[in-house]
Amino acid sequence: MTTRSRLFGALLIALVLVGATGYTGWRWAGAKHAQGAAPLDLDRPGTLLYVDDRDGRTRQVSRNDPERVVGVGPACVRTYAAGGTLACLRASTVPGGYEAAIFSGGSAQPTVLDLWGTPSRTRVSASGRLVAWTVFRSGDSYLAGGAFSTTAGVYDLATRQHYGSLEDFTAVVDGRTFTAENRNFWGITFAKDDRTFYATMASGERTWLMRGDLDARRLEAVRDNVECPSLSPNGDRLAYKKRVDNRWRLHVLHLDTGVDTALAETNHIDDQPAWLDPDTIAYAQPVDGHPAIFTVPADGSGQPRRLRGGSSPGAPR
Repeated sequence: MTTRSRLFGALLIALVLVGATGYTGWRWAGAKHAQGAAPLDLDRPGTLLYVDDRDGRTRQVSRNDPERVVGVGPACVRTYAAGGTLACLRASTVPGGYEAAIFSGGSAQPTVLDLWGTPSRTRVSASGRLVAWTVFRSGDSYLAGGAFSTTAGVYDLATRQHYGSLEDFTAVVDGRTFTAENRNFWGITFAKDDRTFYATMASGERTWLMRGDLDARRLEAVRDNVECPSLSPNGDRLAYKKRVDNRWRLHVLHLDTGVDTALAETNHIDDQPAWLDPDTIAYAQPVDGHPAIFTVPADGSGQPRRLRGGSSPGAPR
């Protein structure tokens, strides 16, 4: 067992699988009525869900009128919603700690999981059953002083199964088991079968798009140089960031043909893109020192469009 696996084993012992009460419930209820706004409606079409950097609240706005707030939710560092489930990565009551608060089935009491580092990404499967997260970590034995690594995990709300870190899955590259200790994983996205998923694996200077099987606890490399993948609503395409020289550019990969399309956004983008609909990609980038949400057509045409300030965009559906 690797040093990281032993560490994660110890961390998972501390996993909290309880519905939050008291302080946590108060935060959720208070968020519902902040500024007189309605609660989040995770079944409402044509809306954008995001984290407002002014106060950290999750907000829901009309895509046709992005300045019109239609719902307010809890304070989160990262958020995402699908299938009636809201994932909220946030600071915990433990100083310096973070947790995943998962609201599902309309309950004000979330399932709360301890996180293993600083929140980076989160995703929910289309059914609302599976929740994934990515965090930044430091202190791993193979890292230089002050460096960070990433790791990712999955939780099943239906079975209450915690799959632990993807580092504990079997990884296969070019038909051979890949066992390098310095593996990092991030950017999980789920297929509709609630079993298949995609993620990025990195080791050294290389990155791979990995296709995973939760039941088999196995990942297999399918392509190089794919980071922060995001499956389209019908599962035929992946939006992702591709390293080009010393920057990342957004692309869309057609899984059936292997055709790769560069999107009209030419700026350096460090985000996991999100599909607002089959034709539109959303992402965040800094503008004058503050995060802002943009959209761009998924077919490489058009131009980027700024929607509003904020980060962690997604379309609840």
